[in-house]
Amino acid sequence: MKTEKVNYKNENVDGVNIAYRETGNKSNPTILLLGGFPSSSIIFRPLIEELKNDFHLIAPDYPGFGNSEVPSKDKFEYTFENISKIIEKFIDQIGLKKFSLYAFDYGGPIGFRIAARRPEFIETLIVQNANAYVEGIGRGFDNLMPFLNNRNDITEQPIRSLFSLDGIKIFYFAGAENPELINPDTYFSDLHFLSRPGLIDIHLDILENYPTNIGQYDNWHSYFKTHQPATLLVWGKNDPFFPESAARAFQKDLNNTELYLYNTGHSALEEFGIEIAENVKTFLNKNIK
Repeated sequence: MKTEKVNYKNENVDGVNIAYRETGNKSNPTILLLGGFPSSSIIFRPLIEELKNDFHLIAPDYPGFGNSEVPSKDKFEYTFENISKIIEKFIDQIGLKKFSLYAFDYGGPIGFRIAARRPEFIETLIVQNANAYVEGIGRGFDNLMPFLNNRNDITEQPIRSLFSLDGIKIFYFAGAENPELINPDTYFSDLHFLSRPGLIDIHLDILENYPTNIGQYDNWHSYFKTHQPATLLVWGKNDPFFPESAARAFQKDLNNTELYLYNTGHSALEEFGIEIAENVKTFLNKNIK
């Protein structure tokens, strides 16, 4: 069997260079992989390696993430709405018509916005530790609330620690079952990208904008109820930010779901990438005709 190679591509969208990984035969079902903080498309490497011979995979880096361009804040407003719009244009420009949406972390609020605007895109949903419900907001947000309620020099200080190596490691090691399975290349890559000039302030802007997602919940729930995409939920159940309750909340509005819980934290692919890939294969073979 031919082994597919990963291609590292770029697409200019509204004057912003969007870097992305693409692999797999385009005649196979497409999966659009949308990631989140603190990483980029590098977080999907274990999944891509397992799925590339059976599916067509696209994993973009958002503006200000990974290998994509970092437009200045006076040229690009770093909000979830704007990021979703530039990724929607990216989808159109590279010619995707229909795909399964894999939403991880920020990939939830970005991807669900796109799905609600363009439901014709979505064949199925695959959600991994991304939230769409108030009851899905975990205790990991407790320390963020002063900043989210009133951003100022004082409330920013503890948040800035998240951009250090120790802060980044929280997203990988909190709740992990076997820390020795977590590849240090990933979090050191995150640190490299977040250490570039101006990146901390940009990511603080994005985080400050996070409460706007809560205002979108009703709209996303309406999309779920109306269109009822088959949905796979693969979850690190020890995630301090989006715990098991976040996964189960989707089942209130979606009739066709499969839920798999793993004994790990937020970045479940690090420890259980092979198992999650098998979940994805079985689910898509069943639900995509």
